[in-house]
Amino acid sequence: MGPQGRAACSLLFLLQALAEPAENSEFFLPGDYLLGGLFTLHANVKGIVHLNYLKVPKCKEYEMKVLGYNLMQAMRFAVEEVNNDSSLLPNVLLGYEMVDSCYMSNNVQPVLYFLSQDDYFLPIQEDYSQYVPRVVAIIGPDNSESTKTVANFLSLFLLPQITYSAINDELGNKGRFPAVLRTVPGADHQTEAIVQMLLHFRWNWIVVLASGDDYGRENSHLLSQRLAHGDICIAFQETLPTPQPNQTMTPQDQERLEAIVGKLQQSTARVVVVFSPELALHNFFREVLRQNLTGAVWIASESWAIDPVLHNLTELQRAGTFLGITTQNVPIPGFSEFRVRRSQVGRPALNRSSANCNQECDTCLNTTESFNSILTLSGERVVYSVYSSVYAVAHALHSLLGCNQSGCRRDVVYPWQLLLEIRKVNFTLLGHQIFFNEQGDLSLNLEIIQWQWDLSQNPFRSVASYQPSKRQLKHIHDISWNTPNNTIPVSMCSRSCQPGQKKKPVGLHPCCFECIDCLPGTFLNQTLDEFDCQPCPSSEWSHRKDTSCFKRQLAFLEWDEAPTIVVVMLASLGFLSTLAIVIIFWRHVRTPVVRSAGGPMCFLMLAPLLMAYTAVPVYVGPPTVWSCIFRQAFFTLCFTICISCITVRSFQIVCVFKMARRLPRAYGCWGRYHGPYVFVACVVMLKLVIVASSVLATTTMPTTRVDPDDPRIMILSCNPNYHRGLLVNTSLDLLLSLLGFGFAYTGKELPTNYNEAKFITFCMTFYFSSSVFLCTFMAVYNGVLVTILDLLVTVLNLLGISLGYFGPKCYMILFYPERNTPAYFNSVIQGYTMRKD
Repeated sequence: MGPQGRAACSLLFLLQALAEPAENSEFFLPGDYLLGGLFTLHANVKGIVHLNYLKVPKCKEYEMKVLGYNLMQAMRFAVEEVNNDSSLLPNVLLGYEMVDSCYMSNNVQPVLYFLSQDDYFLPIQEDYSQYVPRVVAIIGPDNSESTKTVANFLSLFLLPQITYSAINDELGNKGRFPAVLRTVPGADHQTEAIVQMLLHFRWNWIVVLASGDDYGRENSHLLSQRLAHGDICIAFQETLPTPQPNQTMTPQDQERLEAIVGKLQQSTARVVVVFSPELALHNFFREVLRQNLTGAVWIASESWAIDPVLHNLTELQRAGTFLGITTQNVPIPGFSEFRVRRSQVGRPALNRSSANCNQECDTCLNTTESFNSILTLSGERVVYSVYSSVYAVAHALHSLLGCNQSGCRRDVVYPWQLLLEIRKVNFTLLGHQIFFNEQGDLSLNLEIIQWQWDLSQNPFRSVASYQPSKRQLKHIHDISWNTPNNTIPVSMCSRSCQPGQKKKPVGLHPCCFECIDCLPGTFLNQTLDEFDCQPCPSSEWSHRKDTSCFKRQLAFLEWDEAPTIVVVMLASLGFLSTLAIVIIFWRHVRTPVVRSAGGPMCFLMLAPLLMAYTAVPVYVGPPTVWSCIFRQAFFTLCFTICISCITVRSFQIVCVFKMARRLPRAYGCWGRYHGPYVFVACVVMLKLVIVASSVLATTTMPTTRVDPDDPRIMILSCNPNYHRGLLVNTSLDLLLSLLGFGFAYTGKELPTNYNEAKFITFCMTFYFSSSVFLCTFMAVYNGVLVTILDLLVTVLNLLGISLGYFGPKCYMILFYPERNTPAYFNSVIQGYTMRKD
């Protein structure tokens, strides 16, 4: 068998792998003349090449592309409109057959299928001028790389191919691609629109990010060439890693993304131009959000400028202002409803071969419905390019078949004949003139759009327009910048650095450098070195962007400060009032009021209170090892003695009136062996063990640390572990306060003279709440306020016990002496007993 025979067999074998499309499906409509459609319903960014084995890729295993299905629906809508139009192709039914091209993974098989005849046979012959393929024209595909692949097959047959979004300028070379026409301006116009926008806003310091495929390389190279001799410098240019087919990230790709975003964070260039397919950007922008990169201006190429899936990531509005280049917005009446209209005819079951043809998409319509609002509000941009492509073929057929009002001839249409007619079309469609220039391009305007996230507005608002015929950017509207006061972001090369900023050379441009702030703790001496910041000595400090260092000020609680004076006055008041209470109780020690308050135990409480008041000055002045130990041990020990006495007193009152009759033997032992004093002694011993363990376990050496509110101040205080020790030491007091509160509440119905529930409740509640507040404050704040607040809470707790517990009893002794008699107390007890009986 000769070479031609082996080639024919191979082609026949490939074509047999393709199948009859399911009738009445979204992918096929029978007609007198068929249009072929190549759309990306699912996208595999890797673009696995399937030329080395005979297997059609399963596109539905890849990620769905909403815009691809939207464009396919536009072709269906246009064909149905043409068929319903009696003035265009009367009595001629235009049909279509479409295949999912999987971005770049499935181009060869569909082209061979479209070129074959109904018997799936594609002959090898010298002259194809009389050959009639399955379709009369092909709409698509959507990217330049796939368009070139398809065009290389179609050139031999001169089968018209109209691409709706491939912008590579090589496609305008009619010697290489004679059958390719475009309904979108080329890459040169997109680049020129971007450059004019940069010049308009005086952005001459930019970053260029490009994908690793042909699209990213070609467009970034075109922009670099355009800026080679201009006034705009590229700070740096990076290649974004291409994700795997399942969108997973390898560790190497993740590290690469982290490095790129980190570099963006450090750069002074705030304008980022991105040339990449949209699927390659999902992981990148997630990394941008993770690193909280904000304040940038993102310029999107046409490949992702109106992508609804990326726009659906609403957190992107934190990343800065998004501007994009896209085709003109041309509303198509009725298409928004058609896009989500479900087929009235049930879908037939797909056989094995039809599934291999990628003519199924189970989730397309449901996914499109979820994005219908944003697609409707954004306008029909690339949709119009598909829509006008179908009408261009229809008008060419109308002319070729000699159609008039009565009908059309049913002649055989050869591809080269139709291609000549398409080149000559000139008609008006929705207010726009449709005709192709010498390069086969349709001269539609481009628009600069801004991304918005207000659900009631167009998500892609037009802010400027670019006319390819005049190569001019005009009609620039107000832009909502994501900056304070809505100011235009500044991104300039060779801007003079401010004092305290070091210079960092960037790229290959000696005239361009970044200005980086010296970090806190460093300064810049330009006379010595303007490219590096010098560190400050350990005893000195500097703010960001300082040109010199300064001495830090040590901060601690001093006598002449207003908070200290207030606390000392409160402590003096507490000491004097406690001393007065001691004198009053001593003079009336045998009276019923003093005896009901605890008798001799009252002095056991008052003595540590007086000592605690006199020790307040230990908080003032520079802290030392002994003062920190004193704070941690002495004050809490005084509180423990007082609170344990109050707790046992609360229990004893309840015991006397409620338990003496029920447990007489236990009550007798309690009184005989001085139960209250034994309980207080045990609690004090336990507290001494806790305090000693805490002091040994924690470091009491004072430390210095920077004030979180003012780096000029160095706070001198007890070691932070002191706060942990204080929390441990206070835990026993908090437990005793809860017990005292419980016993006081139990005895709330006792006789008035013995009922101390409200006083004890007040003391215990105040102590518990203030201690919890103090510990919480110490856990979240490390400033100089901690010391003064610690002292203030201590003094207030002392006052709470002095005035809250002993104050009412002194008031009774001094102003109601007639109630401080045994007879009065006995009458109250008898009345309570009679009520109980």
